[in-house]
Amino acid sequence: MSYFKKDKRAYLLLADGSVYQGYHFGCEGTTIGEIVFTTGMTGYQEVLTDPSYCGQIVMQTYPLIGNYGINNSDMESSKSWVNGYIVREWCEAPSNFREAGTIDAFLKSQGKVGIWDVDTRQLTRKIRRQGTMNGAITTEDVFAHKDALLEKIRSYKIVNPVPKVSVSKLGWFYERENRANHVALMDFGYKHNILEKLLQFGCNVTVMPWNSTMEDIRELNPDGIMLSNGPGDPTDNIQVIDNIKRFIDYGKPIFGICLGHQLMALANGAKTEKMPFGHRGLNQPVKDLTQDRVYITSQNHGYAVVNNTVDPSVGQITHINMNDGTCEGIAYPDIHAFTVQFHPEASAGPNDTRYLFEKFTDLMERGQEGCL
Repeated sequence: MSYFKKDKRAYLLLADGSVYQGYHFGCEGTTIGEIVFTTGMTGYQEVLTDPSYCGQIVMQTYPLIGNYGINNSDMESSKSWVNGYIVREWCEAPSNFREAGTIDAFLKSQGKVGIWDVDTRQLTRKIRRQGTMNGAITTEDVFAHKDALLEKIRSYKIVNPVPKVSVSKLGWFYERENRANHVALMDFGYKHNILEKLLQFGCNVTVMPWNSTMEDIRELNPDGIMLSNGPGDPTDNIQVIDNIKRFIDYGKPIFGICLGHQLMALANGAKTEKMPFGHRGLNQPVKDLTQDRVYITSQNHGYAVVNNTVDPSVGQITHINMNDGTCEGIAYPDIHAFTVQFHPEASAGPNDTRYLFEKFTDLMERGQEGCL
């Protein structure tokens, strides 16, 4: 167990000036980010490699992390995007038939600073009361440089993360034999499981950079467009929102997930707002209003579409979060599009929300005559 490794102190300094002492794992050094918490009991490797966490220091509320190690199959992208990692305890002797290393070794390989033996329960309560805040993890003497570090922490902001996480080249093509539909996957920080689900549902997929234009889409001539998840404030993506308006005019079916859901709403005149501490975990209850049924969903977002700003003549709210009533899905019948805030590819149900991918493929197969 990790208590044998209490060999070097690390410190967590929050923007309010409070200091949490723990021990370091991963790399040594100092890192600054927006501190968020996720409640999943499993899936820590997916968290570490989810591009939506770009610029953030992630805390796991579940007390033991790393017990099944790191493997080569559960990567949601090619690298880790978190700025830092906070856990109560990590396991130095994982046991799993797929295990290829420890979480400590993985953090070191990715150049990420971590801290453990922190009271994550107390820290979670603070964030729930005061809201998400910036902070820093450091293996240096925090008390000797506290004021200077606090100044950096308080001025920190996640700036333009989408271009950082997106592919840079046009048209990464994934093809399998006898595919019926071709999807343009707009990469705002897509998770690999989204691509895998599209392939499983009989699609060829071309991954497009975040700033792909209508001309790029027209040249590709896909059967449908997928707007992926991604990091940051959706309102910062002015160019993307403008491009989505043109995608809408193109008339092909559109399916948006997470950030894609927010961007689609903004393109249709709705507004978004930052949540106090967001939804991050594997057990968020969401009600599908069209089915009068509740699903357990996987989520990772700090912004939400403001319910009363959705024009009912343009979009219809189809899903709501059962905990706080926030918007979790919108259908746009006149433009053959729909979006969800949660992650249907993440299999929290485990397969309950696969019907959304079925709906998307059905729309593509029926073309512009399809209806939601």
